[in-house]
Amino acid sequence: MQTINWYPGHMTKAKRMLEEDLKLIDVVVEIVDARAPLACRNPDFEELFKNKIRVMLLNKSDLSDPKVNKEWADHFRKQGISVMEYVSVVPSAKKNAIAFIEKAGEPILKKYREKGVSKTLRAMVVGIPNVGKSTFINKLAGYSKAQVGDKPGVTRSKQWVKISQYLELMDTPGLLWGKLDDQEMAKHIAYIGSIRDDVMNMEEIAGLLLCDLDKLCPEQLAARYPKLAAVEDRSSLEAMLEGVCRSRGFILSGGVFDTERAARIVLDEFRGGKIAKISFERPEA
Repeated sequence: MQTINWYPGHMTKAKRMLEEDLKLIDVVVEIVDARAPLACRNPDFEELFKNKIRVMLLNKSDLSDPKVNKEWADHFRKQGISVMEYVSVVPSAKKNAIAFIEKAGEPILKKYREKGVSKTLRAMVVGIPNVGKSTFINKLAGYSKAQVGDKPGVTRSKQWVKISQYLELMDTPGLLWGKLDDQEMAKHIAYIGSIRDDVMNMEEIAGLLLCDLDKLCPEQLAARYPKLAAVEDRSSLEAMLEGVCRSRGFILSGGVFDTERAARIVLDEFRGGKIAKISFERPEA
């Protein structure tokens, strides 16, 4: 397996920007993908934000195991972080998220009110690439203000977005860390799309994903790609991709399997929640 690593130059710049902007911030809103919350957490954040009020959104929690979502919420609350499960398409998502952030910042607002000052709460939205930061801000703003893309690294500079009379959010670039030492975690963030597909071997990543899903949710995987049932070597990335090709008819002239197309379909369907509700990680007991 190739070593998964990605730290483009703008990530270094983004970290410096975060450090400089923190003096303007009252609350840090960290967004993680509920399917892999641990892999999504940049270890630099612990030191960067240790003196700030912190809240966390378990984003895309409709795509992960509901029971495991609760376990992660309890885990992070024990660390003093307020946690909320978040699904952007739920009608109440905007109202609930605003109330959640404002409640976290209430001690700061109260202190200013006691001085006779009407303060606007300023929150910084952070997370690794492609976990839904800009989509979240646009949802709260009610219009497309922050840049959104289906590839990581779209947001390159800070953007202030006024949400209400008393709340402003700062969008920030997605920040990965310098070296992905834990390759199991690296796989997870590759699966959810936080590392650009074009800097990796997409067929290898899709094959690894199929093998992992075969262990986590074999029935749902087989229902999505029925011809996988005939694959004898369940650890063979090539054989698993060929099973997808047979299931979808991705066979070129001469009987050649179009594994590149199969890989793209597997990643797209997994990320869209079409295979199963999956949590790759659980908090340690």
